[in-house]
Amino acid sequence: MEAQAAGYPSQVVCRARSEDKIAHHFSHDGYLITAPKQTTIARMDTTTNVSRHGERRLALQQRMKKGVAIVPTAPARLRNRDSDYLYRFDSYFYYLTGFAEPDAVLVLLAGEEAKAILFCRDRNPERELWEGVRLGPEGAKAGFGFDEAYPIQTLDEHMPKLLADQPALYYAPGADAGWDARVMSWLNQVRSQARVGISAPAEIHDVRVDLDDMRSIKDEGEIAVMRRAATISAAAHERAMRATRPGRGEYEIEAELLYEFRRRGAQFPAYWPIVAGGANACVLHYRDNNGRLADGEVLLIDAGCELDGYASDLTRTFPVNGKFSGPQRDIYELVLAAQGAAVAAVGPGKRWNDPHDAAVKTLATGFIDLGLCHGTPDKVIETEDYKRFYMHRTGHWLGLDVHDAGDYKSAGEWRALQPGMTLTVEPGCYIRPADDVPEAFWNIGVRIEDDVVVTPSGCEVLTAAAPKSVADIEALVGRG
Repeated sequence: MEAQAAGYPSQVVCRARSEDKIAHHFSHDGYLITAPKQTTIARMDTTTNVSRHGERRLALQQRMKKGVAIVPTAPARLRNRDSDYLYRFDSYFYYLTGFAEPDAVLVLLAGEEAKAILFCRDRNPERELWEGVRLGPEGAKAGFGFDEAYPIQTLDEHMPKLLADQPALYYAPGADAGWDARVMSWLNQVRSQARVGISAPAEIHDVRVDLDDMRSIKDEGEIAVMRRAATISAAAHERAMRATRPGRGEYEIEAELLYEFRRRGAQFPAYWPIVAGGANACVLHYRDNNGRLADGEVLLIDAGCELDGYASDLTRTFPVNGKFSGPQRDIYELVLAAQGAAVAAVGPGKRWNDPHDAAVKTLATGFIDLGLCHGTPDKVIETEDYKRFYMHRTGHWLGLDVHDAGDYKSAGEWRALQPGMTLTVEPGCYIRPADDVPEAFWNIGVRIEDDVVVTPSGCEVLTAAAPKSVADIEALVGRG
């Protein structure tokens, strides 16, 4: 496709088709660079990842200087009666350990005698017969590089000793009332020994402050996994486009997405897919996915997989019958132009809000041209009239969590983008029926979302393989 025709700035001149399987990189000066894209999904290099987890623990210990950090994983949770939800670890815990079993706690000692200690489940042949192999403390210590490892049931015994005479405690206060009570009980046990000269930590810090800052910059290993997740999600969206035709159920297209995620090795959807036809596309977090796809409507799909803990987040919108109507195409190309302007505003030194401002400026101008808003672009932005049709932000951080860790402002200023930061770029337009809205636009909901990583020279669009131009979409929909 012509990059300019896809809504990118005029200086972006490279032609690219989705079937060429290329990754798109935007340099700081706005030019589009292409690079070959892998066509196979490689296995994780677990040895390298173990090393990286150890480096992260060391980095946190260095930030702490001296003290104790406590980072528990997520508990297993019941779905009904005695049936659990599929287990998913806590992201902070996994970031520091790579250990995916439930009932585990990481304790870090920082200072002269720095240590990384894991508390986890013991081996249990009977339970392992039903639930699968447990590593146990010795296996976890050997396989993940911890200095010490103990059974999880000994945590209450060890913690008062580990907290004794430490100047500071780092954990996540307020995240879980049960953990707050447990930590306070350990501190009270230490305080009760004051008469024999043992002191409790005088300071309590939120460990998430440092971890959020660390997680906001992805390392090469993390970005490699996110590229693979993006590749899988792009393939799933292409499969969904091919499978779409009038009369099918939204749930049938949902099934195509989930099948492709799992077939290509992703463990989970990163969030439940949004498969929204017609008026449902104007419901931002629609998840019922039980409607019937009708001729003449557009279908909005917001779906991404989770691979090895890392999320992708991808949205495409396309006509159910494979051909945009005039009004649908007008709205779609406006949103595509807004996304192109936003992506061009991603780069090192740019501010977090720059992509959003670029998208809003493009949308406000387009809304005026289409008769949806009135006045000048500056006035429409100042009065926020555009929010009637575009009411959300243009992106969020992306990583181990779909809405990933990290602040958006620092000292009252929008955060400066740095290489390694990963974010979504996702402008949209949602038009509900109203007396002052041209009927031709009623119930058109369009969102276009890609996953983007900041590079030293600009940015890389990880999900570029998912078809996005009008020509590519119309050549694909219903051809399955």
